[in-house]
Amino acid sequence: MLAFIRLLIARTAADRAVALDGATLISADIMILMAFLMGRSMLLDVALVYALLSFLGVLAIARYLEGGL
Repeated sequence: MLAFIRLLIARTAADRAVALDGATLISADIMILMAFLMGRSMLLDVALVYALLSFLGVLAIARYLEGGL
């Protein structure tokens, strides 16, 4: 919840990017926990793809903020 609040009140784009990365990692962790509790391995695949796309998105945002596109 704190990552989502930080996402809303952040002043710079870099702070928002870090908060978004933290929020997506927390939600991927929740998906993994749900997969183990419910016994569904498909959620592990979804969490893995979600985390990978989140990582690539943060890399794209960092490159954009750096000024090199």
